[in-house]
Amino acid sequence: MYEDVPGGYEVIVPRLPGLVTFGRTLEEAREMAREAIDCYLEALLSKHETIPSEKSFIQERLRIAV
Repeated sequence: MYEDVPGGYEVIVPRLPGLVTFGRTLEEAREMAREAIDCYLEALLSKHETIPSEKSFIQERLRIAV
């Protein structure tokens, strides 16, 4: 999930709690995300923790009138 923020792009990976990274360009943000995801998954494996599965999540978008 990319969000345009002042000075670049913030990347959040909802399936990997706490994983947030940033890039000045969209290309840089994608590369930073790849590296961050790789490190996150390596850490899970080194701790013998389960890697989250796509099937174990429900994702929805809600619109709320304010």
